[in-house]
Amino acid sequence: MKPWTLIDTHSIGDFHIFSMQRQKRLNPRTDREQSFFVIHSTDWINVIAITPDGQVVLIRQFRAGTNNITVEIPGGMVDSGEDPREAAIRELREETGYVGDSVTLIGMVHPNPAFLDNQCHTYLIENATRKKEQSLDSGEDIEVFTTPLSTIPHLIHDGTITHALVVAAFAHLERAG
Repeated sequence: MKPWTLIDTHSIGDFHIFSMQRQKRLNPRTDREQSFFVIHSTDWINVIAITPDGQVVLIRQFRAGTNNITVEIPGGMVDSGEDPREAAIRELREETGYVGDSVTLIGMVHPNPAFLDNQCHTYLIENATRKKEQSLDSGEDIEVFTTPLSTIPHLIHDGTITHALVVAAFAHLERAG
């Protein structure tokens, strides 16, 4: 199996946090053209921050896609030219006011390779303590709370945590063990 040959691309538009493109590709099995829509986005990061007493720093925030409040870990977009590790430190500090003394990459996933071209990097930040006030942008309204790490599997199982990238992050943590 090999990647499908790109025949043509057409920009659909630039939408601030992503751009969209229609691609025509040649199916090597059928030799027929197929159109795909691809969203180009910067990479993302997720942060599992653990306090000295074994608590996980979680956030609640509104998500327009589901029209709901979600429980997540801190995370966000990697700024242009920014190292993902630095983005993890920045996002944790901005969204929660927490900082830690150890930052470790524990995994990476492609959020949805069917139509997204980016990666989501998951970092573990240990010994996280609240040192600052939140520094939220105009599009954020975030509530910060902590819970024992041992409760995370239950929060996933009972549907409190439903964000796929957050679930993947905790799978990375379990594997990193």
